[in-house]
Amino acid sequence: MKKVIVLLALIIANFAIEAQVKTPQPSPKATVEQVVGLTTVTVEYSRPSTKGRTVFGDLVPFGKLWRTGANANTLISFGDDVTIDGKSLPKGKYSLFTLPKADNWEIIFYKTTDNWGNPEEWKETDVALRANAKPIMTDRKVETFTIGINNVSNDSGDLEISWEKTLVALKFDVPTQKTAIASITKALAGPTAGDYFSSAQYFFQSNGDMNKALEYVNKAISLAKVGEDVPFWHLRQKSLIQAKLNDKKGAIETAKLSLANATKAKNDDYVKMNNDSIAEWSKK
Repeated sequence: MKKVIVLLALIIANFAIEAQVKTPQPSPKATVEQVVGLTTVTVEYSRPSTKGRTVFGDLVPFGKLWRTGANANTLISFGDDVTIDGKSLPKGKYSLFTLPKADNWEIIFYKTTDNWGNPEEWKETDVALRANAKPIMTDRKVETFTIGINNVSNDSGDLEISWEKTLVALKFDVPTQKTAIASITKALAGPTAGDYFSSAQYFFQSNGDMNKALEYVNKAISLAKVGEDVPFWHLRQKSLIQAKLNDKKGAIETAKLSLANATKAKNDDYVKMNNDSIAEWSKK
C-alpha cells in the first residue's frame, strides 16, 4: 500500500510540474550590451508598454523619482571609468533612477542595485553621479519602453531612454585613447616575467620542449627587478626543468637558491618542496 501511495504522489508531483501555466510577462526583461570604443556597457531592464495610457506626467508623474522601467531595478554597468557632464563615474554596476520633468530630466546612477522599484530609504551617500538631460518630443511613438546605447563613436556614446513620444539622451565619454595607449605600450615593451614564467610552466607541465622551457624560465628570472629577490617560485620551476633535463647538479644549485628565498619569505610549502627535491636529487 505504501508503494502505491508513493507512486501516486510521484505521478501527481510530475503532473503538477508539467501543468504549470506559462504566460507572457507584462513587462518583459531585456538586456542591451554595447562596446563603445574599448568599453563594454550593459543595461538590464524590464520593458512596460503604454497600452493606451498617457505616460509622462500621468503614469510616470513629473517631479517624482522613477525606477526607469518596471519591476526590479534597471541596471547599467560600465567596464571602465566613464565621464558624464565632466564628472567621473567609476567602472562598475549601478541602478538607474530618473527624476522626469517636462523640461528636464535628472538621471541618477545609484550604488545599491538590489531594490525592487525605488529604495525604501533613499541614501544620498549611495548616489554615484547625477546628470541632467533635456527631453525631446518626437513624431514617432514608442509603444514599449526602450533603453539603448546609440550614437556610438570611439570616444563616446549616448544612453538613450525613449517611451511614448519622449526621448532623453545622456552622453558619456569612454577612456579609449588611454586604454589603447596603455595596451600599445605594454605590447611594445615585450613579454613580462609572468608571461615567460607561464610559458615555461606550460612546456614543463605538458612534457613539451624542456630546452625551450628552460630558456623561458631563465628570461623570467632575468627580468627580476634590481634590488629584489628572484621569485622563489620561478627558481623552483627552473630546478624542476633542470632535473627533467637530467641536470641534477644544476637543479640542486637552483633549488638551494629557491629554498633561501622561500625561507626569507616564510613560505613553508616551498621550503619543504625544495628540501625534499634536494634530498631526492642528491641520491642520484
